[in-house]
Amino acid sequence: MWAPKPTLVRLDVDGVVHPMTRSDDGWWHTVVDAPAGARYGYLLDDDPKVLPDPRSPRQPDGVHDRSQLWNPSDTWTDGEWAGRSVEGAVIYELHVGTFTAAGTFDAAIEKLDYLVDLGVDFVELMPVNSFAGTHGWGYDGVLWYSVHEPYGGPDGLVRLVDACHVRGLGVLIDAVFNHFGPSGNYLPRFGPYLSSGSNPWGEGVNIADADSDEVRRYIIGCALRWMRDFHADGLRLDAVHALVDTTAVHILEEMATETDWLSQEVGRPLSLVAESDLNDPRLITPRDHYGYGITAQWDDDIHHAIHTAVSGERQGYYADFGSLATLADTLRRGFFHAGTYSSFRRRRHGRPLDTKAIPAGRLLAYTCTHDQVGNRALGDRPSQHLTGGQLAIKAALALGSPYTAMLFMGEEWGASTPFQFFSSHPEPELAKATVEGRKAEFAGHGWDAHDIPDPQDPQTFQRSKLNWDEVDAGDHALLLGFYRDLIALRRKDPDLADPWLDHLTVDYDEELRWIMLSRGQLRIACNLGGEPVTVPVAGDVVLAWGEPSGSVDGTVLEGHSVAILRHR
Repeated sequence: MWAPKPTLVRLDVDGVVHPMTRSDDGWWHTVVDAPAGARYGYLLDDDPKVLPDPRSPRQPDGVHDRSQLWNPSDTWTDGEWAGRSVEGAVIYELHVGTFTAAGTFDAAIEKLDYLVDLGVDFVELMPVNSFAGTHGWGYDGVLWYSVHEPYGGPDGLVRLVDACHVRGLGVLIDAVFNHFGPSGNYLPRFGPYLSSGSNPWGEGVNIADADSDEVRRYIIGCALRWMRDFHADGLRLDAVHALVDTTAVHILEEMATETDWLSQEVGRPLSLVAESDLNDPRLITPRDHYGYGITAQWDDDIHHAIHTAVSGERQGYYADFGSLATLADTLRRGFFHAGTYSSFRRRRHGRPLDTKAIPAGRLLAYTCTHDQVGNRALGDRPSQHLTGGQLAIKAALALGSPYTAMLFMGEEWGASTPFQFFSSHPEPELAKATVEGRKAEFAGHGWDAHDIPDPQDPQTFQRSKLNWDEVDAGDHALLLGFYRDLIALRRKDPDLADPWLDHLTVDYDEELRWIMLSRGQLRIACNLGGEPVTVPVAGDVVLAWGEPSGSVDGTVLEGHSVAILRHR
């Protein structure tokens, strides 16, 4: 146990206390024979409370109680799984607690055949590390090495990953290393885990201050554990712009290097996907070209450009987006803000992407994420405001682009249920602060505080569960069929496999509200307006939402419709 702060550390195993010996480097040691599944924890100085292990493998009674011994399963059946990189894939982001009515890993397994039929390549799990309470988004984790028990604990996660691999699905796990949650974080009692700074979600993590070497090992060890012990095919790294690292070797570069080493050891690709607000291509630039060597990163500019052009929303950080020119620019360049002025930030933002050196598959395109839905005041989805044609256009622009594509659970059938922000903090003071903070945050965006759901109300959680009964009904089924066909086309058509943005042509008419992506012989033509328009391209229709028809000038598209054509 690394605990440089206390002067006395003792190990408690099933109520029996064992002394520990300290080394000069702050590590404490003892050797104890313990039965499988033993409950244990640590006593610091003269405090009688038994604290959980910072590297706890399991927390059967929650984050405030004893840890439990757990060894990686020997029941894996995924020995034939060769893995694959995320570049160019279709990723499906889901929240375990709301993906099904039961909200468990085992219940999610029952839906995997549906995902295979949909055609996705990867399942991305929102954080499954241990956090206080029974339900929440998972981003307030405090024991990063253990698995949230209400989902099914570590054994349940093993079953889910194994079941995914048997079906040919890769698994990414969302990992949060930029802050600790406010409830159950005992790590500062052990050592200098916190930095002197903070970020919007809590106290920052000490990755560059004095005595940070062991904290960095704690983080990287956790990242490798998900991929080694739980067979994950990679990680989604939450808000890496909040990892303030002033050392010469950024922790992301160090993590990417060790992930590549582990990849060689296990004999299959392992991917790191960063969420970043910086529009900085150094994240995905290879290390031999002085980048960090991260596999891919989320690209919110693509989301904003597609969403605003289709929906017409312009509030907050959408202010610089909305025109077809902006949409075309973003699709061609990867980033819209690339050293350009951001009115939302009131400063220059971003850096240009070298489209000749970095393939588009290293950026993720999406029309929905847990953030872009759940961080709206009401957690309302685009499907609650847009027509089926508008949703089809958004899907075609994202999935028909050269970028790696990502869906958010339920998007593909236009789910009617919201995805709201919910929590279950057991401390009354923290619960009250969460509710008030949420209202204050959205009041600043112009939303009525009285309309904002109470995160602590159990019904907020229940409302956010997907309704699987609607999948095969009416317009939901029509949209799902379009998504399936679009993903199948993306998978089998060689023109859609070209990852180079220099080969992408985007034409548009701002006044008539049409835009067209040209990829090899394929044309993805979209009419974002409400009236029929003629797009200057002729060809055989491969896939359409609406009923395109030929004319002497090209192809006529109905209002809010899309057609994918093979150019003659």
